[in-house]
Amino acid sequence: MANMTTFDLLVVDPQNDFLDIAGAALPVPGANADMDRLAQWLHQNVAAVQSLTVTLDSHASVGIERVTYWLQADGTPVAPFTPISAADVQAGRFRPRDASRAQQTLAYLQKLEATGHRQLLVWPVHCVLGTWGHNIHSGLAQSIAHWELVTGRTCEKVLKGLNPMTEQYSAFRAEVPRPDDARTALNQSLMHRLTGGAETLLVAGEALSHCVAESVHDMVAYMPTQRLRQTVLLTDCMSPVAGFEAAGEAFLEQARTRGLKTMPLASVLAV
Repeated sequence: MANMTTFDLLVVDPQNDFLDIAGAALPVPGANADMDRLAQWLHQNVAAVQSLTVTLDSHASVGIERVTYWLQADGTPVAPFTPISAADVQAGRFRPRDASRAQQTLAYLQKLEATGHRQLLVWPVHCVLGTWGHNIHSGLAQSIAHWELVTGRTCEKVLKGLNPMTEQYSAFRAEVPRPDDARTALNQSLMHRLTGGAETLLVAGEALSHCVAESVHDMVAYMPTQRLRQTVLLTDCMSPVAGFEAAGEAFLEQARTRGLKTMPLASVLAV
C-alpha cells in the first residue's frame, strides 16, 4: 500500500441466501469462500477503501419471478428454474396464482421478451426483506462495521428488487422499469456515486452469472469509458449459479473486451 492506491468497492448481493451454507435458499457454490476472502481483505485494507457500496436483493415472498407466483395448468406448483414465456401463458401452460394479475403478467412477459435480453426464469423464494436470508454474510458485515468505525464513513446499502411485478438482477435498474415506481428506473445517484470516486473501482458479489453480470452490463452502458478502464472484477470474490458456469465465463470475457480488468483479490494492490 506504499503507492497509496485507493479503491471504491461495490459488493453486489453478498447475502446469506446466496451463500453455500446451511439454510440458504439459493446457494451459489463457492460464494461463502468468496465473501470470507473479501471480508478478510477489507479488514486488512481499511485505509485503502475510500467508499463502500453494498447492494441487497430485497423481495416480498411472492413476486413475478418466484415459485410462489405461478401455477401449472393443472394447479400444481411450478418447479424452480422453470422458464416461462408469454406464449406459455397464452397457451395456458402456466398462470399466476392470483387470477386478477393475468393480463398484467402477460403484458410484463411480452415487454421483457421484447428487450431481446432474457426470458423469465422462476426462482426459489430468496432474500425476503427482513429475513435471515436477506442479511449480509456475517464476516463481511463485521468488516463493514470495522471499516465504518475506523474511517468515520458510512457504507451505502442499496435495496433492489422491491417491486414484485418486475425482475431486477442489476444493481441499477429493473429488467422492465415501471412508470409507476421510480425505484425500478435507472438508479442515477448510484451510477454517479460509482463514476466519480477513487482511482480504482472494485466489483465483487453474487452471483457472477446473474446479478453481477447484469450490474456490469448497465455500467458498460452508462459509465464513461475511462471509468470502465479503472474497474476491476474480482474473480475470486464472485461465483456463478450452478448450471450457469459458461454464462459466467462468457460475461468475464465480454467485460475484458470492453476494457474492464479481471483479477484475483490478492493482485489488486498492484493495479
